[in-house]
Amino acid sequence: MTRCLPFAVLVACVLLLAPTRAARAQPPAAPPITHVLVSLTVKPGADRAQLMKVLPDEVRATVALYLDGKIQQWYSRGDGHGVMFIMACSSVAEAKGLMDALPLAKADLAAFEFTALGPLMPLRLLLAPAAAPARGNPQP
Repeated sequence: MTRCLPFAVLVACVLLLAPTRAARAQPPAAPPITHVLVSLTVKPGADRAQLMKVLPDEVRATVALYLDGKIQQWYSRGDGHGVMFIMACSSVAEAKGLMDALPLAKADLAAFEFTALGPLMPLRLLLAPAAAPARGNPQP
């Protein structure tokens, strides 16, 4: 009985991994971009007086983007060096265009990093049909 256990585990692994190999045969489609994560930081060495002058206009412009539904969430960075936006954009180019129009960007006081976001595609494996049981094996 104990000699059959490793064989049974091996068979179970093969049956569970078979759909995975078939799924890997075709390259996965790129997930659609549904949001863009934007990190805004003030450039090192930015003139503080100029920054303070532009900041009220920056706040008004970001509030307008929020009210237009383009900024869905915004946060202060934990390190205190800027803000993070989760933007409702379908491309980095769209988010970049919106950020380039902000007063801090126009005054060349801010640096930006953009990350495209989309659905967690490995979750599709949970929706794949279950593998058919091998012939001759009783179903539980």
